[in-house]
Amino acid sequence: MTGPLRQELPGGPAVWCVNGPAAVAMWREMLPPGAYDRAARRLRPGDTVLDIGGNIGLLSVLCARTCPGVRVVAAEPAPELHECLRRNLAEHAAPGWRAECVAVSDRPGELRFTYYPDAPGNSGVYADRQADDEITLAFLRNSGIGPEDAGELVDGLHDGIELTVPAVTASELIRRHGLDRVDLLKVDVERAELDVLRGIEDHHWARVGAVVAEVHDEDGHLDAVRHLLHSHGFDVRVRQEPLLEGTVLYDIEAERAV
Repeated sequence: MTGPLRQELPGGPAVWCVNGPAAVAMWREMLPPGAYDRAARRLRPGDTVLDIGGNIGLLSVLCARTCPGVRVVAAEPAPELHECLRRNLAEHAAPGWRAECVAVSDRPGELRFTYYPDAPGNSGVYADRQADDEITLAFLRNSGIGPEDAGELVDGLHDGIELTVPAVTASELIRRHGLDRVDLLKVDVERAELDVLRGIEDHHWARVGAVVAEVHDEDGHLDAVRHLLHSHGFDVRVRQEPLLEGTVLYDIEAERAV
């Protein structure tokens, strides 16, 4: 493992990261016409963002640039990524921003976490090397990269390091940071989406105004997430980015029904 690196983002600032190309790729996911950009543009000064699966903090950076005056609480369990998150929040933060080095699940405790140094955005408690290889291969093919070159790029990409990390619930973060409202809940946790959402206590759901989440449609998870959000009063839209066609990855955007 190496220390934090500085990376210039296309059309954005320099940030701290552990892997420059991975940071650039994740930043491109933040830009128009993606779900994260749409969510950030709906924010207003004074709004609060709860960023679950914060990675190095690129959503926080996007929100700060799009809507100065927002408040961010971000959670990231991988220590190397959390250190970058902490530094990036310090550079771009408004008062009250916080970075927690924790996983978020449906109960407190400890979790096994697989960290991919060469693909940090794919790290998670439910990491699956074969499935993650297949998703990345499909993405590369959709990007116009031939099968042989794509195979070489993916070879070893998901060599993981096993960690034990502390876990809390989203409701615990809401209590810990005194969040009277969560105007945007972002969830990008690589197959642990349902765990995060099930860890929100019923009385806290009324504080959540909007949700943007990446969901792996495995074992019925997409329908389960959609049903859970509907049950708590949200209108839900499901989209799949063209570069992810043929994969199990979908974006969910949910806003509280009027």
